[in-house]
Amino acid sequence: MIKNKIAIIGAGSVGATIAYNLSNRGLANEMVLVDTNRDKAEAEVLDITHGMPLGSTANIYAAGYEACGDAEIAIITAGAKQRPDESRVELMDRNVGIMRSMMHDLMGAGFAGVMLVVTNPVDVLTYVAYRESGLPREQVIGSGTVIDSARLRTFLGRHCNLNPQNVHGYVIGEHGDTSFPAWSNVTFGGVQVSEFCSDCGRGLGCSEDDLRTEATEYVREAAQRIIKAKGSTYYAVAQAVAIITQAVLRDERRILPVSAVISEFDGFREAAFSYPHFIGRTGIALDSGRRGRLQYELTDDEQELLRNSIRFIIENTERAGY
Repeated sequence: MIKNKIAIIGAGSVGATIAYNLSNRGLANEMVLVDTNRDKAEAEVLDITHGMPLGSTANIYAAGYEACGDAEIAIITAGAKQRPDESRVELMDRNVGIMRSMMHDLMGAGFAGVMLVVTNPVDVLTYVAYRESGLPREQVIGSGTVIDSARLRTFLGRHCNLNPQNVHGYVIGEHGDTSFPAWSNVTFGGVQVSEFCSDCGRGLGCSEDDLRTEATEYVREAAQRIIKAKGSTYYAVAQAVAIITQAVLRDERRILPVSAVISEFDGFREAAFSYPHFIGRTGIALDSGRRGRLQYELTDDEQELLRNSIRFIIENTERAGY
């Protein structure tokens, strides 16, 4: 029987904001927050439930890992925060050990659902979660570049004066400095970027190359800009996680650039990186065919950028001992 039960591991700013976002969407019948600081988790639960008479209702409570065994999806947000000017990869040494411990406790509770990793560096930690949990690879995914793709759409929407919901395309590779927009597949309402730019008529004085450069830099630098000013990012991340969670719980077969463990990709060893996948009840929806992911047509330059990104992820995965 499907309970629509969500477990959130980590009740810090990211985990709490995700819980609040999910409760507002009415996605879960039951939601459990787990944190080493039980008082903090219980306070977040109180704050959320006090607003339920004004919106959606659900059974939300704080508990330990023992309450997570029957959840359909476990969202992993616990870990050290990224510091100003610290790369996501520099977080790795601090967070790999935390991830191992969480997997031990979560799997010890009998969890068998979909694992959604949000903690950074998300690509390496998605692979760590896969290896340490023993779950099938399709059931272990990371939030990946869903947020990066949203940032790309935000920039292009503002720059080109159109609704970002009409911008379609994905940032792929690492959730980090080697990520890149797959420009050959980015469209504005179905119109290729090159065609849109040539017929812009806004007198912005920018070329298509300038637009691509500025957009790529914006995506890569967005998180650090926010972290330097307010300490961490959580609102947009929570929105991205909510979209992924909805796709899982409602079996939507939605195409999202999540981080997933992929083997035999262009001759590389297995690694977790972001690429457009079909997301449904089992995580990666393998019954959608094509190994659960799009057959994405990239240019030669984009293929090389993706190879470089995968190499970087593999180097750090091996540095982490996997």
